Amino acid sequence: METLPPLSLYVHFPWCVAKCPYCDFNSHSLRGELPAQEYVDALITDLGRVDTVFFERPLVSIFLGGGTPSLFPPNEMVRLLDAVAVRFDFAPSIEITMEANPGAIEHASFGGYRAAGINRLSLGVQSFSDSKLRALGRIHDSSAAHTAFTEARAAGFTNINLDLMFALPEQSVTEALSDIATALALEPEHLSYYHLTLEPNTVFYNQPPSLPDSDLAWEIQHTGAERLRLAGYGNYEVSAWAQPGRECQHNLNYWRYGDYLGLGAGAHGKLSGHGGAVFRETRVSHPREYLKRLQSGEVPFHRADVSEKDRAFEFMLNTLRLKSGFALTDFERQTGLPAHLLEAGLEEAMQKQLLVESGKGYLQPTEQGWRFLDDLQGIFLPTD
Repeated sequence: METLPPLSLYVHFPWCVAKCPYCDFNSHSLRGELPAQEYVDALITDLGRVDTVFFERPLVSIFLGGGTPSLFPPNEMVRLLDAVAVRFDFAPSIEITMEANPGAIEHASFGGYRAAGINRLSLGVQSFSDSKLRALGRIHDSSAAHTAFTEARAAGFTNINLDLMFALPEQSVTEALSDIATALALEPEHLSYYHLTLEPNTVFYNQPPSLPDSDLAWEIQHTGAERLRLAGYGNYEVSAWAQPGRECQHNLNYWRYGDYLGLGAGAHGKLSGHGGAVFRETRVSHPREYLKRLQSGEVPFHRADVSEKDRAFEFMLNTLRLKSGFALTDFERQTGLPAHLLEAGLEEAMQKQLLVESGKGYLQPTEQGWRFLDDLQGIFLPTD
């Protein structure tokens, strides 16, 4: 019998209190009252249009992302998750994550989210420096970040991620290490440690702030990574650090080229069919248009097949982010393609010392390969 990849669910909540100047995600500043009930109604309608063939697999994870999902009250999350549970079986150890911003939540609601079935929280702290938070356009301060974490623990969350960014405007090594020290003192189970980048179609891209140069950014990244290692966190993915056994299962499914269904405005999905087919779904991005289409009975997404060349590249694009690397049998199982398609790229990557074959039969990025990940991934770009 054909074995399909594990299946996850991503749900997008597109509103924020304010749009951050570095953010290129599909998020929209909230103007007026949040249409919480209307939007969840639309999500449930969207869910009802999912092909029944996908209900054959249990969900291994659910991720409620944004935007700012914590703008939505717990009772709406209950409605949504109850609707999902009617259609899907849940894996016994399902991970259900919700993103929350410290400046956009009523802290008394953390208990409500936990009672709704959410068992993992991801707090968008970004920095514990008030001056850096202002420079990033964040609506919270360091005190709010500490309060949010404390209240989340009190509500029963035993699996919490903190998002931190480095190479911030005019940031020094000392300031970056202070952020890490403050985060480690809270003892989160997971840390996402990201380099601030200037993405097109953002305020920062058009009006760049004064950022550390590449040498200083590398020093910040290198010294920060050493502090995290010494504290017992494992760097299992380029930007992801976790205590043993606390890796993010939802993101691991992405990086291993698993399947995921996307619901909500702008959500993307990657799904496998029987017979080796892989296709992608993209929901309409603007929330008003998304609501309009679902309320009028129109299809809210576009579906397209993924070609064999793109399938091979997508697999490498994702799995090369993992420290554990991949086995060629993983490639064949997840893409339905023969491993010999990778031969030329693998040979080039190993000659350039960006990739190494481990004794466990896995191919793993070297330290240099991780540092120059774009170059390593680029080797596997499809050619005409």
